[in-house]
Amino acid sequence: MYVRSMSGNDLQAAVAALRAAFEAVGACDVGLSEQPELVAALDDLETLWCQLPTMSHRLLARLQSEATPQQMGAKSWKEVLMVRWRISGTEANRRLTEAALLAPRQPVTGPALPPLLPATAAAQAVGLINGEHVEVIRKAVDKLPGFLDAVTREQFEVTLVRTAVGVGPKELKDAADLTLFLLDQDGPEPDDTERARKRGVTKHKQRDDGMVDLSASLTPEAWAVWEAIFAKYAAPGMCNPDDPQPCTSGTPSQAQIDNDHRTLAQRQHDAMLAIGRIALMSGELGHLNGLPVSVIIRTTLQDLESRAGVGTTGGGTVVPIADVIRMAGHANHYLAVFDRATGSALNLFRAKRIASPAQRIMLIARDGGCTKPGCTVGAYGCQAHHVDDDWAHGGNTNVDELGLACGPDNRNVDQDNGWTTRMNNQHEVEWIPPPRLETGQGRLNYYHRPERLLVPPQDPDIGGEPVASAKPADDSVAGGDVDSDAPRPSDEPGEPGGPAPPDVRAA
Repeated sequence: MYVRSMSGNDLQAAVAALRAAFEAVGACDVGLSEQPELVAALDDLETLWCQLPTMSHRLLARLQSEATPQQMGAKSWKEVLMVRWRISGTEANRRLTEAALLAPRQPVTGPALPPLLPATAAAQAVGLINGEHVEVIRKAVDKLPGFLDAVTREQFEVTLVRTAVGVGPKELKDAADLTLFLLDQDGPEPDDTERARKRGVTKHKQRDDGMVDLSASLTPEAWAVWEAIFAKYAAPGMCNPDDPQPCTSGTPSQAQIDNDHRTLAQRQHDAMLAIGRIALMSGELGHLNGLPVSVIIRTTLQDLESRAGVGTTGGGTVVPIADVIRMAGHANHYLAVFDRATGSALNLFRAKRIASPAQRIMLIARDGGCTKPGCTVGAYGCQAHHVDDDWAHGGNTNVDELGLACGPDNRNVDQDNGWTTRMNNQHEVEWIPPPRLETGQGRLNYYHRPERLLVPPQDPDIGGEPVASAKPADDSVAGGDVDSDAPRPSDEPGEPGGPAPPDVRAA
């Protein structure tokens, strides 16, 4: 059990002794060991591997009671773990969840309370179950129906732990699924609360062929809405991209109906695309971070002229250049092109705190999304952040002093023990972590612009000219309803938008 009287020095000494013991083990020559000795050593190391997380859970739970993520210099405990130990968000979530379930709970006053899953914590503490067993048990407990009493829930956990001691994770999961079915064979009673809990639309990772998979669980009301829309726009002959002049209103002709060989799934897909276009062209969707709700795509002028390559939307979706050109013909789309910059007013100095639409388009083209390392929020979900000096501290609203940052990261700058930002000579936003999260990690985010990793590093002493020194271009802006004043990124390192992608490929 946890010894609360142990001092910080004792803890440090114990951890140091553990590391020294492992170094001694690592220094052993295993070349002369025989099979029984090897198996015995592996068994002991496996048991120790199963036990080690219990101490991590206790330390993490204690740290959470002693400090806040903001005091550590982050916006959440998930970010603390991701930055400090360079782990993924999924792994950080797993560790935090297990610490909340398996570590002694820290009350406001009085002694520590037992873990929420005491039997699982006890079995892990002596090395009887491993991390895979723990994951199966906690997921199974989370699926227990709400009407079960506390005694039954405790017995369910104890039964799973007893089973886990003698079987692998696959067999344990099968036993847990069967037990859950026997406890609630009819399933939860359908009601509004249960339906609301299960509702959702999930977009999966874009595939190598460019397609995007969706999965959805719609409430009866949501499906009733789409049912009526599909009845109109997914009918045979409607919104057919193979027609020279697709019917998107009224009634399709008999010839259009007869020549429509699409499946129902394909017709519903085309209907969703048509409805989305109509909504975007209506101009009634309002504004998003200072710009009308629109599709914003960044690409290169060379790709547009050659009709080869790809473009990238403000949300990070890769779009073939043929689709980019077709989309540019629709209203309320912006196309940011990497070529010489226009003479559009990109510097507001102290006249305004909020970035102009032209500046936002330029920032989307240059940064692609939140500039904080590790952040995956696309440009559509970002704000314009004053990089070197905040507006309240005399900063200027000039494009070469702005960078994209999502709302939580933007608010986390310049706080006590928080992050700070600066613009380097290549017009890239660098994020300097607070002391408690400083591990010598990188300062730049390459998630949205991975092509920058392929560009040889420049000498910091010969960085490009200031971004503000944009000069008018000879070429006109390509695509869609783009204002003639709209800025375009440059192929020159010193111009707005930074250097062009390597080999004139799409950004």
